[in-house]
Amino acid sequence: MRWTTRPSTPDDATWIAELRAVVMRPDLERLGVYDETRVRQRFLDAFDPALTRVIVIDGADAGSIAARPTSDGTWLEHFYLDERVQGAGIGTEVLAAALAEDHPLPWRLNVLQGSPARRLYERHGFTLESEDEVDVFLVRRH
Repeated sequence: MRWTTRPSTPDDATWIAELRAVVMRPDLERLGVYDETRVRQRFLDAFDPALTRVIVIDGADAGSIAARPTSDGTWLEHFYLDERVQGAGIGTEVLAAALAEDHPLPWRLNVLQGSPARRLYERHGFTLESEDEVDVFLVRRH
């Protein structure tokens, strides 16, 4: 599979919100916090097309990733891949490419407790900063 990214547009909001709902559902249900409306609305409320890239695999939109600069570094957000392409190494490649971009350090992100995605982030140098009963906050200082 070959991947590229393209700039996001406001028209991407609905399908990315749906992708988020699908890929996050198992972890949110396991944690007892899945809400069919809220999972989509949280994305729609935070979506900024100017900061988001759409991941295109073999010519089809299949995911998203966003980098949001803040006063304390850069937050990696909205990193979702269609389940049909997960496990093929694309997430690793997309994450490595994002981390190679020129953004203020440190990198920060949060992942759901028990999510297998945490291993991906730890392989790329993210370490535990804090956690609560739902979220794990990770940081990468280099």
